[in-house]
Amino acid sequence: MEMDRLTQRLHPHYIQVSRISGCITNMVLIAGSAAYLLIAHQKDWVLWPGWTALCLFVLTLVIYTWIVPVVEYERFKYEVFEEEVEIRSGLIWIRDVLIPMVKVQHVELESGPLMRRYALAEVKIVTAASTHRIKGLKLEHAEQLKLQVGKLARVVDADE
Repeated sequence: MEMDRLTQRLHPHYIQVSRISGCITNMVLIAGSAAYLLIAHQKDWVLWPGWTALCLFVLTLVIYTWIVPVVEYERFKYEVFEEEVEIRSGLIWIRDVLIPMVKVQHVELESGPLMRRYALAEVKIVTAASTHRIKGLKLEHAEQLKLQVGKLARVVDADE
């Protein structure tokens, strides 16, 4: 049995941030469905689309508030090596990505209002092909990670 070489994880506060975000999103959708039902009732429109949407959004509220954040936290791992960054993520299908340092164009640090409230941030590793995200890191750790990846990417560029 091979040992997992990925040891870095998200900060536990990420679960709470993800739950709040999912709750806010779904509450807006539920409110929209309820508004449709009220207007449809007054104007004699068909009610089944509103009820269907309301049931669907209540279901997604439960899924994205209680299930997805925990699974995402448990499955997300990453590690920075001298030659590459490896990121493993996914809910149902697990995706394992190796990002060679020679392909890194730049590294960004981002933190929205909810993440700032919990002193969390997201590191974006940008290559020509795509942007890879490591979200839910403590702000200090995210800043260190950004500098570490940036430094390793530049060291490789300088040697070429």
